[in-house]
Amino acid sequence: QVQLVESGGGSVQAGGSLRLSCATSPPGDIINSYCLGWFRQPPGKEREGVAVIVRDGNTNFADSLKGRFTISKDIAKNSVYLEMNNLQPEDTAMYYCAAGFGSWAGYRQCVLREADFYHWGQGTQVTVSS
Repeated sequence: QVQLVESGGGSVQAGGSLRLSCATSPPGDIINSYCLGWFRQPPGKEREGVAVIVRDGNTNFADSLKGRFTISKDIAKNSVYLEMNNLQPEDTAMYYCAAGFGSWAGYRQCVLREADFYHWGQGTQVTVSS
């Protein structure tokens, strides 16, 4: 059974850091998806892309988050991580882990587009206070 289980969310003050984890299963399956990503949904807003990591290790981030967030994966642990630094109140959201095939634009690519991701976790809440 495919599962993505997020953890590591919580409440922090502005300027703080959190590291989110996403445990994937079955072992050796989802972790080798072409695209693994993190999305978030702020209160009262639509879900938006945060970061993706491609099977070869390349990464891509939402422009507004570059420099503060880092995405990584550990194949041996079947886990994907999101390191978030200098958190601000506007980062308050439910954070979701997802896996996908990617899309074709003359070449295979991973972009921050929900429709390209077919497996999702239940989310972990991040709350940042000022």
